[in-house]
Amino acid sequence: MTDALPSVTSKQSTTSLILSKILTSPTLSVDIIHSVDNVDIIHNHHNVTIFYNKNTSLYNYLLSDSKNVSYVTNDSKYFPLYDYDERSFALSLLITLKILLMLFIILSAIFGNLLVIVSVMQHRKLRVITNYFVVSLAFADMLVAFGAMGFNLSVEIFNRWLFGYFMCDVWNSLDVYFSSASILHLCCISVDRYYAIVQPLDYHQIMTKSRLLIMLCIVWLSPALVSFLPIFLGWYTTHQHQMFRSHNPNMCIFVVNRVYCVVSSCVSFWIPGVIMIYMYYQIYKEADRQEHVLFRSRVAAALLNKHLQINGITASRLDLQDTSVEIEDGIMHPISDSTPNMKRERKAARTLGIIMGTFILCWLPFFLWYVITSLCGEACDCPDYVVAIFFWIGYFNSTLNPLIYAYFNRDFREAFKNTLQCAFCSLCRREPSDLDELDIRRASLRYDDRTKSVYSDTYLKHHIDRRTSSEFGSSL
Repeated sequence: MTDALPSVTSKQSTTSLILSKILTSPTLSVDIIHSVDNVDIIHNHHNVTIFYNKNTSLYNYLLSDSKNVSYVTNDSKYFPLYDYDERSFALSLLITLKILLMLFIILSAIFGNLLVIVSVMQHRKLRVITNYFVVSLAFADMLVAFGAMGFNLSVEIFNRWLFGYFMCDVWNSLDVYFSSASILHLCCISVDRYYAIVQPLDYHQIMTKSRLLIMLCIVWLSPALVSFLPIFLGWYTTHQHQMFRSHNPNMCIFVVNRVYCVVSSCVSFWIPGVIMIYMYYQIYKEADRQEHVLFRSRVAAALLNKHLQINGITASRLDLQDTSVEIEDGIMHPISDSTPNMKRERKAARTLGIIMGTFILCWLPFFLWYVITSLCGEACDCPDYVVAIFFWIGYFNSTLNPLIYAYFNRDFREAFKNTLQCAFCSLCRREPSDLDELDIRRASLRYDDRTKSVYSDTYLKHHIDRRTSSEFGSSL
């Protein structure tokens, strides 16, 4: 039971009396921690801090009576505070939801990217040059979850740094390194798609395995120049911040100087972002040009076929099976957009374009904050919770990439399904899929991925379906 606090008149107008609701036992035990002017700080056994004016009779009242209710006084005015229990519950609920959301992002990034790696390893059809970049990107995103998100989560939970001065430099280095590597992988993927669509005849001469290896080495080594090297040598920050860190080892704040801000942001985001935008713009132009060329060629074929039919000449030799134009009442109507190969390339470009767009939306807010606050200083200060949101939106990009693959790429979707079926099946046995049959069929027909032999994917798929239906009929 709690009784109302008797009226206590404060004679000191310069000191406000702040009380927190005290849940007491029959005997209130308090400790005097320290005193500032006329204000003492009392800490009870319920971890509730009380600021009081020791020149008033409240001091004696607190020590003599344990049945108190929270009040705030300024001069002689009293009013009740928010209920401590309700505020504590709301704060605990908010912290719990924040932790659960962060754990969801971390676990999704780990298992989603692990699924990408395992799927490419198990399905030979996915082992093309572009997907080597994708696997390397998935590995980088997994390391973002382990090396960057994990430490950030601990700071958000405990509201302080727990691992000392040296590990603070390690965390900052890993954060910059893995995030930069992830972004550079997306840049390499856009370059690969540019040559595959804009220069398809020269693609296999340009994107050889040796060049692939060189590009991957650059992607993994260059981020160290803006992460481990300047951070451990102290080039990234100011002397004042280094002194602050040496006196506050329980705080890990990443404060950078202007030179490092400009260089690191350009290497990690702005230059790769500009390259990606340019590459995908060129891909869009080329795809649009090829579509118009293809449309005009099929229009000419359709007109020729119409002319031959009018003159009574058969056009059986004129193969219009894939013609995307028909003529009705003198008007040309498109039937389909493009050939299967063109559709596949454009769909791949669209998927990677969505990945790039998602990357920009996720990382642009963070890098805008990073550059603006570093260049203009304290005048552009930003609340801590906003900074945390920017960080985790950027981290969320590492979670989204596998989801984009699964939704927009049929081969990855099929591989993901088969991999998950194998993982959750007790005997780890699954029925062979069209994806595996295509792999077997390519091997039996000596399908050459470099020269793209006459056996197309459409032919192989049709042959498999026909063989499956015949086997099913014979079993009946």
